[in-house]
Amino acid sequence: MKFISPKVDYAFKKIFGSEQSQQILISFLNAIIYGGEPTIQSLTIVNPYNPGQVMTLKDTCLDVKAVLSDGSTIVIEIQIAGVSAFSKQVFYNLSKGYSNQLSIGENHLSRNVVSDEENNAKSACFSRKPDFVTDALYLSLTPVITVTVTDFIMFNETTNVISNFVLQEQTDNFEYPDAELQLIFIELPKFKKTLAELSSLSDKWIYFIKEAATLDAIPENLGEINEIELALNIANQAEMTVEEIEVVERRGIILQGKEEGRKEGKEEGKEEGRKEGRITQAIALVKRSLQKRFGEIPAATISQVESLSLAELENLTEDIFDFTGLPDLLNWLEEH
Repeated sequence: MKFISPKVDYAFKKIFGSEQSQQILISFLNAIIYGGEPTIQSLTIVNPYNPGQVMTLKDTCLDVKAVLSDGSTIVIEIQIAGVSAFSKQVFYNLSKGYSNQLSIGENHLSRNVVSDEENNAKSACFSRKPDFVTDALYLSLTPVITVTVTDFIMFNETTNVISNFVLQEQTDNFEYPDAELQLIFIELPKFKKTLAELSSLSDKWIYFIKEAATLDAIPENLGEINEIELALNIANQAEMTVEEIEVVERRGIILQGKEEGRKEGKEEGKEEGRKEGRITQAIALVKRSLQKRFGEIPAATISQVESLSLAELENLTEDIFDFTGLPDLLNWLEEH
């Protein structure tokens, strides 16, 4: 058996955000948020992955969003490479998810109030919403939780794999009365346990996300969790269509190239160094992809590939999977 890596955002969406993923997602969230306690009993996945409509590289709605029975919203996403101001981006998405509830509720209640005024009093207009409308809006707000999986270190201040942030008073350390906003991070590089060392449900889910692509069978201590066994079956490439596998491979190659280029550039410490590092890594990735699909590539063709610009290399990385043979590659190179 060969499994796709859940660290690829497209694969993550398929595993945790499909119609058949409710129990998988419930188990994962109970493990990460509630320490394995069966707190979440049911949820609804918003904008689920549709196996009949394969996403393209341009799709951006690759996070997983769920609404719990109490109305709480949970947004789960995975981030492979660190980007500038990522911590601000996560907090913005959290606060936006919370404030958007008010906009929706405000429009709904405003329409109802205007309708009552028109039907009963035929009044002109009112510039200020009644207090009961404002109270109803705020009372309708429900908590929002983000669960962010990162394949890089975010917090050097702790060795904990899971970090949980809530609003808290700074001096006496008591929490804000309403636990409306919560940020949870899972930092994969900090997780060092081997398969034999897994004990808790959270251990097993984190190991699944980090190491599924290295497995050649479903291990016994993972398979004993029904939801993880189901997740591994979804991640089994034998169960995927050719189109799905190609999209996963493309996204994986592009994400890997961006991450390796970022690391190379960071070591150089200069913009030029970053660019050169990205080009070097992009060339290496294109070579590996071509050899995997077509075997040995003529030296003259390799030379043409090595002369491409970074933008052309990135385009070629995406287009490789549309080629049926070397003639398609040669035609592509002639056009660029």
